[in-house]
Amino acid sequence: MKRSDTVFGRRALMAGFTTALAGLGCTKSDPHAEKQKAYAILNEPLPATPAGGGGAGVDASLGGGVRVIEWSFDSDASESTRAAVVLPRGGPADKFPVLIALHGRGEARKGPELGALGWPRDYALVRAIKRLAAPPLTTDDFEGFVLPKRLAEHNTALRTSPYKGLVVVCPYLPDLDLKSPLALRDYGDFVKHVLLPRVRRELPVLPSAAATGIDGVSLGGAVALRVGLSNPDEFSYVGSLQAAIDDPQIPELVDALRLARAKSPGLRLRLLTSEKDYFRRVVTATSQAMHAANLDHEYLLVPGPHDYPFNRGPGAIEMLLWHDRGLARL
Repeated sequence: MKRSDTVFGRRALMAGFTTALAGLGCTKSDPHAEKQKAYAILNEPLPATPAGGGGAGVDASLGGGVRVIEWSFDSDASESTRAAVVLPRGGPADKFPVLIALHGRGEARKGPELGALGWPRDYALVRAIKRLAAPPLTTDDFEGFVLPKRLAEHNTALRTSPYKGLVVVCPYLPDLDLKSPLALRDYGDFVKHVLLPRVRRELPVLPSAAATGIDGVSLGGAVALRVGLSNPDEFSYVGSLQAAIDDPQIPELVDALRLARAKSPGLRLRLLTSEKDYFRRVVTATSQAMHAANLDHEYLLVPGPHDYPFNRGPGAIEMLLWHDRGLARL
């Protein structure tokens, strides 16, 4: 397997000059210009702490900093040939839980190089990590999509239990046919037999299933459910944001959770949807069917549309906090 690792930070200065010169001419049809913009955005400085924040309770090993590296793959297991890896800053001996985060269909259609940047760049995951390291959170951090009670709950929790940090691995997700068991199986094989072994071999992560989660939005949420529930030996936390699921898939997901729990009784599942998510009805029906089958899980309804502002606000923050608070650190 060939590997090409690029530390985004090493190109930050070049990206800044390139973006300044070419910014007005950047178009979606110019992948090189888009990539240079990505480097600049990913390496933006830590935003100022809001008034009254003071940075209290910031985890010293995280320090608000992250770095992003890029991986490439040669694999027959999947069309996924790229991944972006978001690393918290820590000491040489620090080990972190790992979260596999899958993007949506919009990024799938951009191709591997730009698609893998879905979470770090297009969904502002790096910004979310930096803000979680420097609470309190504000309504602006959620792009305006948060209820006052929920915001207060998060800030209270962050004061008593600061965000500790995750290694977030963001593989490119092809535009899979969600009705194709073969396509889903092939991508699951890539995650289990290619991606995770490399993650555990090369990154500062805890290698157990108890320290490993998977999540995703829309297309990525639907695939995260399938891959996570099919591999309870690899994942202890399985989440989804606005999962792109249809009514015929509800019994399949109920059966998948039942089988996963038979193998791993402690597996945690969360289905998150939003008020204006056009998959809300089916996600809610899936939760109801799981409850009817006595399969415990978490269902969360939050404000927001099925769109990029949701991903950049409640999507990124809710996903990071759920896995950060639940995944094992031993």
